[in-house]
Amino acid sequence: MNIGVLGGTFDPVHNGHLIVAEVVRARLNLAEVIFVPAGQPWLKTDRLITPAKHRLEMLRLSLADKPYFKLSTMEIERAGSSYTIDTIVELRAKLTPDDELFFILGQDNLAQLPQWREPSRLIQLCYLVAVPRPGSPRPNLKTLETSLPGISQRVMLMDEPHVDISASEIRERVVRGLSIRHLVPEAVNKYIKENRLYVARKAC
Repeated sequence: MNIGVLGGTFDPVHNGHLIVAEVVRARLNLAEVIFVPAGQPWLKTDRLITPAKHRLEMLRLSLADKPYFKLSTMEIERAGSSYTIDTIVELRAKLTPDDELFFILGQDNLAQLPQWREPSRLIQLCYLVAVPRPGSPRPNLKTLETSLPGISQRVMLMDEPHVDISASEIRERVVRGLSIRHLVPEAVNKYIKENRLYVARKAC
């Protein structure tokens, strides 16, 4: 069984996340895609992140009618900073040797992979599916290969989807009192309004 994994703060989850997950699921014939919201991402320790209960509820609302998408709270429940390698190891332990994991990330994040925790071990445990990010160049796998030998055989560079939506843009629009209906599922838009998320702080 082939399983996709999509991590992130999901602050908030938006249509771009759902589009990426669906395109990758269909292209790679994945049995499911697991959404894994981060507790405290080690790369974002200087940023205020919305409490996990709100981020989880927005994900639950977004995924409720999508049987191929699952939600995991393992990073929320794990103490300390969230590291991808810990999540992949935990997921891998629950699978059979014939199962494969496909970790979905932006092509801009792929270039930072050598700075991640245990990147060599990570590419042994899962495939990396790198999707385009607007304004980011296509990663140079030859350059990455010098830092992480063998990565070229473990990366799939997708040519789609091209989604120009970001959580920071959504937070900024809420702060400015602008509509986000075209950027997030309607249930998420309603939840943000009802709980007055993002309105009491500056966008970051």
